[in-house]
Amino acid sequence: MSTVIVTGTDTGIGKTVFSAGLTAALGAQYWKPVQSGLEDATDSQIVAALSGQPVLPETYLLDLPASPHLSAEDMGIEIDVTRLALPQVQGPLVVEGAGGLMVPLTRKAYFLDLFAQWQKPVILVARTLLGTINHTTLSLMALRNAGCPVVGVVFSGPPEPAVEETIIQMSDVAHLGRLDWIEDLNRDTLANAFQSIDMDRIRSAL
Repeated sequence: MSTVIVTGTDTGIGKTVFSAGLTAALGAQYWKPVQSGLEDATDSQIVAALSGQPVLPETYLLDLPASPHLSAEDMGIEIDVTRLALPQVQGPLVVEGAGGLMVPLTRKAYFLDLFAQWQKPVILVARTLLGTINHTTLSLMALRNAGCPVVGVVFSGPPEPAVEETIIQMSDVAHLGRLDWIEDLNRDTLANAFQSIDMDRIRSAL
């Protein structure tokens, strides 16, 4: 089984759109272990629509759009991290975290702890807006300090060549490409935009 983890420097930065494109490009299955917030379409539903690939059911579906530990507490439960073992599937698997690395699953465990336990390749999605150098560098440091294998960084948003190059050079990390905002987002426009992503490097890491 080839598994790749997609995480981000923050929430709402295009991580799910990238995950959908990656799932389609790899012909993979997709798994979002914990979904917080059920008012709109879930990330799994978005990925299924944009990728056309199989989606595994979430282990936890939590009502409140908040950090998973708070959303779980709002429902009177606590997330059991032992239930978040990687599913055994045939072929590639794309796993998407929630928000950033230091999002709490419980009051004792972060998503980063889960990634460190899994020991699977990680792709970091980073926005190109102001503040991204700080957020991306801190996220890469956290991943490496936890012993997580980092494939590289995918940038999300309008081009910022000087900013992107600063991150790549100072963090000594691979630039996997950039996805600009896609106004008419659908399966075809995403596949077309995904041609800018370095799939050869990603496949070699699996």
